[in-house]
Amino acid sequence: MSEGPLAGLRVLDLSQGVTGPFATKYYADFGADVVKVERPDGGDPARRMGPFPHDVPHAETSGMFLHLNTGKRSVTLDLRHATARAILLRLVADADLVVESFRPGTLGRLGVGPEAIAAANPRAALLQISNFGQSGPYRDFAADDLLLYAMGGVMQITGDPEREPIKLGLYMPLFFAGVVAAGMGLAAAWGARRDGVGERVDCSIQEALAASMDRGAPNLMAYQYSGTLMSTRERAVRMNALPAGTYPVADGYVSIATQIAWWPRLCRTIGRPDLIDDERIASRLYDPLLAEEIDALVYPWLLSHTKQEAMALAQAEGWPVSALNTMDDVFRDPHFRARNFFTTLDHPYAGALEYPGFALKLHGTPGTLHRAPLLGEHTVEVLCGVGYARADVVRLRQLGVV
Repeated sequence: MSEGPLAGLRVLDLSQGVTGPFATKYYADFGADVVKVERPDGGDPARRMGPFPHDVPHAETSGMFLHLNTGKRSVTLDLRHATARAILLRLVADADLVVESFRPGTLGRLGVGPEAIAAANPRAALLQISNFGQSGPYRDFAADDLLLYAMGGVMQITGDPEREPIKLGLYMPLFFAGVVAAGMGLAAAWGARRDGVGERVDCSIQEALAASMDRGAPNLMAYQYSGTLMSTRERAVRMNALPAGTYPVADGYVSIATQIAWWPRLCRTIGRPDLIDDERIASRLYDPLLAEEIDALVYPWLLSHTKQEAMALAQAEGWPVSALNTMDDVFRDPHFRARNFFTTLDHPYAGALEYPGFALKLHGTPGTLHRAPLLGEHTVEVLCGVGYARADVVRLRQLGVV
C-alpha cells in the first residue's frame, strides 16, 4: 500500500459498479488499505463492463474495473453461506469504514446489516450508497445512471430545447455521486475516530445530483423563491456581436468565451489591432446585428490554425479560447504530460496501460497508483490476517465459501 495521507485507514469495500468503487478508489490511491469483497462467481459486475482490449471481454481486463479499483485488495466471499457472513464480520472488526452499495435491506436480510456491523465493531463507520436512499417511497426502485440523472432534476435542462432532454455522456452522474460519497465516508470515519462511535451515512445518488452545483441546487432554490428556474434549456442566442461558443478550426473545434471588454485582446490575436479603436465597430459591439461582420473577421483566422495553435495564440493575449479535445488529444496534451497526470501500470492480463492520475496533488504525501486486483487475489493474505490458517482457506474454497 502507498504511504499517502490516508495511510492507516482501513476500509472494507462491499460496493460494486461505479459509484461506490469510485469513492473507495480515492481512499486506496491515497494510501488507505481497501479490502474489496467480491462474489467468487464473477466478482464485481464492473468486470463485465467495457471497454476491453481488442474488444475481447475478460473478467480481468475491463477498463472500467481496472480504473475504478486501483490499489485495492480483492477477497472473494459468497455471502449466501453463513460461514462467509461470519468471515465478513471478522473483517468488519478490523475496519475503520465499511462501504456498501447493495439494494437497501439486502445486508440486513443476510444478517450482516447495520446492527450486526455495529455489534462487530462499534467504532466502524458505515457508508451506504443506493439509488434513492435507505428510506422513502422510492427506496426499492431500480435505476441506472440515466434514470438517476433524470430524477435528480438536472436532465430537464440538458439538450436542445426543441428535442427531448438528454443526459451527459457515459456515467457522469455515478462518478459525480462517487466523489460526494468519498467525502461523506471520510468525514464519517474521521468522526468515528474522534468520538469512538461509528457514524452511519445514508448516501442517495438521486439526492447527490439534486443537491449538486451542476444546475440542480440553484434551480431548486430559484424555484422555491420565485417559481421560476435559474437555468433552462434554451437555444444559444448571440447576446452581442462577439464570438462565444464552439467554433471550427483547421483540425477540429475550439471553445470561445468573449466579453465586450476583451475586444482589444481579440483584435490583437487575429492580427487586426487597427480595429481596436475603429469607432464604427467598437461603438456597436453590443449589437448582435454586427455579429456577421465580426465572424467574417474571426473565421478566416480560426480556420488557418489548429486548435492548439489558436488556443496558444489567444491565451497569450488573455482571450479565453480553449481546444475542444478528443480523447486522443487529452492523452497527447502537453499540459497533462508536463504535470505527469498519466501513470503507466502493468497488469498480468491487461498489460501495461496508461491510467488517469490524481485529480488533486498533495506535495508531502502524494499517494501512489497501484494496479487493480485480480479476482480473489488477496483472499489468503487477508483471511490469514484475521486469524485463519492457509489450510482453513483451502477448505473454505473447496466448500464454495470463498
